[in-house]
Amino acid sequence: MDQERKLRIGITCGDPAGIGPETIYKLCLDSRLLNECSLIFYCPLEALKSLQKTFQWEEVFFHIIQNESQAQAGKPNLICPKERVTVSLGNPTKETAAVAFWALEATQEALKAGRLDAVVTAPLSKAQIMMVSPEFVGHTEYYQNHFKEEGALMMLCSEKLKVALVTNHIALAGLSDLLSKELVLNALKNLENALKKDFNIIKPTIAVLGLNPHAGESGNIGKEELEIISPAISAAKSGGMLAFGPYSADGFFGSGQCFKFDAILSMYHDQGLTGFKAIAQDEGVNFTAGLSIVRTSPGHGTAFDLATKGQANEAGLRNALYVAMDVVKNRQEHFSRTKNPLAFSVGTKESA
Repeated sequence: MDQERKLRIGITCGDPAGIGPETIYKLCLDSRLLNECSLIFYCPLEALKSLQKTFQWEEVFFHIIQNESQAQAGKPNLICPKERVTVSLGNPTKETAAVAFWALEATQEALKAGRLDAVVTAPLSKAQIMMVSPEFVGHTEYYQNHFKEEGALMMLCSEKLKVALVTNHIALAGLSDLLSKELVLNALKNLENALKKDFNIIKPTIAVLGLNPHAGESGNIGKEELEIISPAISAAKSGGMLAFGPYSADGFFGSGQCFKFDAILSMYHDQGLTGFKAIAQDEGVNFTAGLSIVRTSPGHGTAFDLATKGQANEAGLRNALYVAMDVVKNRQEHFSRTKNPLAFSVGTKESA
């Protein structure tokens, strides 16, 4: 990437009937952010104008562009869908879901072409978007499938807590059959790599949660800890990783033990995210670790019930933007530090 130009960060509107456009508009009211990088928003202009008129906010003059190469730092660059869309705040429709999906398609194409350095995705409704794309499961799976990469991890981040998931959006009924030593071990490896490369943690410590209540109580409440999770942790340690556990999830979060590690690996969605959101709901950022591209998102949802009130907080979107920028820069620094390493020769002082 040209070091002289500012980072280009794309920000999708999510479902425009939710709070995505509102958080975008409020983000643009802080002109300092617009000078940090070239921000490119994917959102219907009419939705943003309607918000300004409804709530009598200070007017933001969006710079309408056709593609990302036309973006200018210092301006709120806007790419709009080709067709006008009718948006009723708080009332998602197939039409608004189509806008949310259009924004995803536009960003993944721009990322592939190198016109974006990262993307921040505002929340959408999976139930609504499946009317447009029935195979859609979630943002994490969407970008993983389009970039044909393995090892994507859903990772919730805040300043004091990071939680990654072995499994994402699957029914609990099939969880035990899906878990394997290889799956947990690969998640540990991908998490450690992300902590080093994306967050500049040289030797990260990782806590691993059990699957069953009380981490199985030595096999009395399930065998997964003994047969799957503990062997994966042992294999990780044998490879030089600082992995510990398995820990019982309830006491782990409740006692504050979660703050003693650089990251936590959870077996399933609600196990990890319930603890995380109870602690860091407002500041949380969803980061898709393990991919060649950088994608973040606010930790909150579409909040359709809040969309008509003009009271949405843009802090989550701002935090997601900051994390995206930090990860891109950390990856550049990591590449610079690790390229062209000195050869290791047996018998020299370095090998002693």
